[in-house]
Amino acid sequence: MQLVECVPNFSEGRRPEVVRQIRDAIAAVAHVAILNVSSDASHNRTVITFVAPVDTAADAAFAGIRAAHALIDLQTHHGAHPRIGATDVVPFVPLEGTTMAECVGLARAVGERVGRELAIPVYLYERAATRPDRENLADVRRGEYEGLRDAIRTDPARAPDFGPREIHPTAGAVAIGARPFLVAFNVYLGPATNLPIAKLVAKAVRGSSGGLRYVKALGLEVDGQAQVSMNLVDTEQTPLHRAYEAVRTEAMALGVTPTWSELVGLIPERVLLDAGVRHVQLRGFSPSQTLEYQIRGAASADTSLAGFVAAVASASPTPGGGSVAAHAGALAAALTQMVAALTVGRPKFAAADGEMRDVLGESTTLGATLSALVARDADAYAAVSAAYKMPKEPDAAAAARREAIAAALIGAAQVPLETARVCLRVAQLAAAAAIHGNPNAVSDAGVAALLAEAACRGAAYNVRINVAGLEDPSRGRALAEEAERLVGATTHAAARATEEVEKHL
Repeated sequence: MQLVECVPNFSEGRRPEVVRQIRDAIAAVAHVAILNVSSDASHNRTVITFVAPVDTAADAAFAGIRAAHALIDLQTHHGAHPRIGATDVVPFVPLEGTTMAECVGLARAVGERVGRELAIPVYLYERAATRPDRENLADVRRGEYEGLRDAIRTDPARAPDFGPREIHPTAGAVAIGARPFLVAFNVYLGPATNLPIAKLVAKAVRGSSGGLRYVKALGLEVDGQAQVSMNLVDTEQTPLHRAYEAVRTEAMALGVTPTWSELVGLIPERVLLDAGVRHVQLRGFSPSQTLEYQIRGAASADTSLAGFVAAVASASPTPGGGSVAAHAGALAAALTQMVAALTVGRPKFAAADGEMRDVLGESTTLGATLSALVARDADAYAAVSAAYKMPKEPDAAAAARREAIAAALIGAAQVPLETARVCLRVAQLAAAAAIHGNPNAVSDAGVAALLAEAACRGAAYNVRINVAGLEDPSRGRALAEEAERLVGATTHAAARATEEVEKHL
């Protein structure tokens, strides 16, 4: 399937109910996957990242623009970030199997439709630009909404590519384009008193001022701090670490040290790996050396959900209940991770930020562990099956067979017991997410807790059935007793989460 990424930026970051309506309008289009929603109250801006097939990406982008047209009024909008419209910018980015030319076609098709149906002036930029002076987004956005309001009528150079030569009174204008993958990266330089330095640093590092060719940068004041806001438009040519070092060097030359940095939206994994490798000077590093890479590879033998379901439904005894329990636990961890991700970095939930960052990190690790347990459970069953096939004669062989069966059954009980242990922790994290996380996602935290409880109970069944198969069940009694304790504790954690959900219903 040919896929396109689209990253529309909307001039609203303070009203979550408006952001939700825009997001839902995009998500309602067939085959659209929302990957990330990132709002910033100081910028008063939201970035939504979605992926869609080429044949529906244009409809999804238009749905978001239409929703913003109805919900956002630029006449009353104020924020730190430059903007010309309710939907400020809509870039299409080619993914594997899709060409830049196809993204240019999408940009122009959406632009024509926006101008015709919504009466919003449209400027094509980057690779979709129809003239050289519009390739750079900063040039298109020059003067912002207020400046464009007059210039669009009087300056021939500001005539739009589509739509009326009159700015829309509430929706403004919109820039629509096609570009390679962009990384939005901000570096903070301490208190707002350092804003003049941030502006000097931004000027020094941005390509248009003679700095790094593939970097766009502005000096801004955000939440009482001085920020160098950057767009890295080609991380192959200008990697993340080079951009950071350039900011750091310029800032330190002016007597200021960067305090922290942040990403807005998504970033390719390789970009962060490259930065880490450069920082610690790893030689001969390969992404295959990361644990997560190997876990993904192991889990992707039957990677799709449809493939896993089909394998469970087959006449083969594996994957069976133990693998399904681990898979359900992994889904619970993923939902918990999502709720935490929708909480961290939001000023409204600042009091819970530290706790939710811990939840985010731990649920990610637990999800990877449970994904690995899916395969380990099937392997444990295979060991039991192999032991039962050992020869029964002579007596020495029979004795070896009995011992091998006992060892395999205990091993097969220990794997789901580990699943149950992990699921208890997932349920506890889900409860914390329900109580302290973003209340708009409380039902997701509740589903996570219920899934974790079901997964723990299912894993405990598998512990007990394997212990029951032992000739001497006392050898596995401690395992079965621990499994029952874990079920009780998980049920308690799930009850805390569901109690919190009920408060919001």
